Amino acid sequence: MDERIINILLVEDDEVDVMNVERAFKKYKITNPLYVAGNGIEALAMLRSQDGKPPQVPETRRLILLDLNMPKMNGLEFLYAIREDDLLKRTPVIVMTTSDEDRDRIEAYNLNVAGYILKPVTFANFAEVMVALNKYWTLCEMP
Repeated sequence: MDERIINILLVEDDEVDVMNVERAFKKYKITNPLYVAGNGIEALAMLRSQDGKPPQVPETRRLILLDLNMPKMNGLEFLYAIREDDLLKRTPVIVMTTSDEDRDRIEAYNLNVAGYILKPVTFANFAEVMVALNKYWTLCEMP
């Protein structure tokens, strides 16, 4: 069943949201590896090989959960960067954000996101989203 493992990179600067994702993984026994970056710059470094070393996030079966509102490099800037990178441009990205702005949603979909989800307010709803995403991506055929 190891071939169904998904390497998930959570790009999120809010520690409470990171803890909610980690709690949901633990509570619902989601065993996919979870990597965390606090902004787009950290995320790019974790996805790319550096100094001859492999990337921190394994290159196969990757999924990115992306917040839009972050310091240094926000989510949309990050999306532009990975869509311009031949090695990263096919990586599926799901935006999880508090932004209900139409322009953010449209721009994200124009950058080929796999989904745009408004962050749930309660932990129970947050956990339900994590479970649903995990089930969906476990079934998807990914490179």
